[in-house]
Amino acid sequence: MAIRLPTRGKEKPTPDAMTLTEHLTELRRRLMIMVAAFLVMAVVAFLLYNPILHALQRPYCQVNPRHCAFYVTAPLDGLSLRIKIGAFGGLVLASPIIFWQFWRFITPGLRSAEKRYAVPFVAASIALFLAGCALAYYIFPHALEFLKAIGGPELRQIYNPNQYLGLILLMMALFGITFEFPVVLVSLELLGVVTPKKLLSWWRWAVIGIALAAAIFTPSSDPFSMLALAVPLTAFYFVSIAIGKILGR
Repeated sequence: MAIRLPTRGKEKPTPDAMTLTEHLTELRRRLMIMVAAFLVMAVVAFLLYNPILHALQRPYCQVNPRHCAFYVTAPLDGLSLRIKIGAFGGLVLASPIIFWQFWRFITPGLRSAEKRYAVPFVAASIALFLAGCALAYYIFPHALEFLKAIGGPELRQIYNPNQYLGLILLMMALFGITFEFPVVLVSLELLGVVTPKKLLSWWRWAVIGIALAAAIFTPSSDPFSMLALAVPLTAFYFVSIAIGKILGR
């Protein structure tokens, strides 16, 4: 049986005083809020389908300004396309709530000195995720140019919207998630899992690992996108070490 510490008013018990059932209940509540936020924002993105589709089509039109229409080959392609845009739009629009709920769940388990970093970490997580998505969107025309050139001049570009949007949305999601790299590293430093000194001693292997990961996981497989992913992640690695040293003082 867990020993409860005295609380004042409606203040929640400390994590050490909570039973496993209470922890699972709290996790379920946070997950339900995340899912509800995602569903609401997905409906909003579903209704904003036309402007979102137009924005995502723009890189294609930059590469093929005279002919950038999409062609569907099956009756259900339009519906699946709209659902895909709704799902991704819901994820992006709900990301502030999702990140906040995640940090609110783990914050009670931190020491009081660490809890003050919750808001800056949430803000940094949101900003980095959106920055990663924006970078992927910005470089996508270069990826299309590479893929167009490598196929040779005999090929005419007529894209299926589901395949095209699948690639650009995957690129944006990958960049957004990997841009959380410094948040994870700084968190591990603050929790004492790893030290800035140890991370600095691993820098050569880290750079090699980042380069390999960028080469393997970049969906478009073009060198420009790989470089655009590897360079920021390498910079984030060293910035995280510096931030860890400053916060650890």
